[in-house]
Amino acid sequence: MPESQLRHVVIGGASGLIGRALAESLRADGVRVTTLVRTRETGADEAAWLVDSDVLDPAVLAGADAVVGLNGASIGRFPWSPSYKHTLLWSRITPTRAIARAVRELGEDAPHFVSASAVGYYGAKPPGAIGEDAPRGDGFLADLCGEWETAAHGAGDDARVTTLRTAPIIHRDGVLKPLIALTTLGLSGPIGRGTQVWPWISLDDEVRAIRHILDHGIAGPVNLCGPTRACANDIGFALARELNRPYLLRAPEWGLKLVLGSDATESLLTTDAYVIPEVLAASGFEWSHETAESAVQAAVARA
Repeated sequence: MPESQLRHVVIGGASGLIGRALAESLRADGVRVTTLVRTRETGADEAAWLVDSDVLDPAVLAGADAVVGLNGASIGRFPWSPSYKHTLLWSRITPTRAIARAVRELGEDAPHFVSASAVGYYGAKPPGAIGEDAPRGDGFLADLCGEWETAAHGAGDDARVTTLRTAPIIHRDGVLKPLIALTTLGLSGPIGRGTQVWPWISLDDEVRAIRHILDHGIAGPVNLCGPTRACANDIGFALARELNRPYLLRAPEWGLKLVLGSDATESLLTTDAYVIPEVLAASGFEWSHETAESAVQAAVARA
């Protein structure tokens, strides 16, 4: 990667898993980071927003190289009740619209707007290998991601907007969190068929990819996922091996739907989507973890 020329980056959602790691990485390299907070500012590196209204003062973004929007309630909380589905939607769309409005008002002086999205954009079972030019799929998560990205593009046709279609993060506080608990108890095994393809990415590569996008000024949709194919069994068995626990007990799809609901089960656990990172690969990005097994090993070793 070339040496970063970034001087100032504004981050919304900096308290989340990705936001914390991104802010830490930028600050370690001397980049000024301003975090957007929904409480009273406690220092010069914070700016309040969405407190009394759903707007962001454009002055907060003035002079910044980029603004990164990572807001969103966890999709890993179950079940997805009607009220929680509303929370999932509101927590993404409202902050994204606020940033987009501020970017639009700044016009030519606006920073690069990098907005979170997810590989759920493509639906639960899209056919074949899925690059960034694939159409939006069906289902609740696909619809949510579609609205999310539409909100980001409210920044206007002249704005530089990137939508990060992020895969589940292989990290102890990411997709591995519930799996580690079950595996430690000896209760892990195939989820549904177990052969469904799961998009994935390590936290290290998620942060490195976002910084790569910022440094290279990449716009449009970008699939943030690992470069090699992995199925649910690959990830589950790799975790069991690292924790020295068995991988035997199958969780049937009907049981998952009964406990978690159809939307969450089909969108997250039995999804079968071979998503490929065409834009990252074509732009010269190099992964720290090229296989899901490598990402699992690194995540467990850091405990």
